Amino acid sequence: MPALSISTSKHDANPLDLMEQIVGGYEWAFERRNDSEMAAEAPGKWCDYGLYFSWSREVSAMHFTCTFDLKVPHQQRRALFELVALANERLWIGHFGMDLESGMPLFRHAVLLRGAPGASMESLEDMIDIAITECERFYPAFQFVLWGGKTPTEALEAAMLDCAGEA
Repeated sequence: MPALSISTSKHDANPLDLMEQIVGGYEWAFERRNDSEMAAEAPGKWCDYGLYFSWSREVSAMHFTCTFDLKVPHQQRRALFELVALANERLWIGHFGMDLESGMPLFRHAVLLRGAPGASMESLEDMIDIAITECERFYPAFQFVLWGGKTPTEALEAAMLDCAGEA
């Protein structure tokens, strides 16, 4: 994602104020629910992603969730849990999980800001960029398990193939 040029002070008390500027700069739909919650929708190559930001002043941390527009039937959740575990081994930042109630795959990450003068525009942009990049990278593996009849290991291997040349 391209970097946005928005002038802000790094001493903003609530990082959701910065996040509002970032999401607005991308012209994504968003809703600031209150001082500690914000939701947005980001377009992706495979699907639209639901972004949810939660700021906790008490622990000086922002929790971020990026959900797939994908529902997992109950009978396939065991295989998806295995896929999530295998995918998480390949991540440096954040992790995949599944919402147990809806069966929706998601990517999570949290940023700790205790002792920092505030969140930086760059770190918050990176948080979004990393989440969407990882979701886009692993989305085919979820599809291969759900609809392609692949095992989690086969799905991950197929999704991680690096194509060379042009078709």
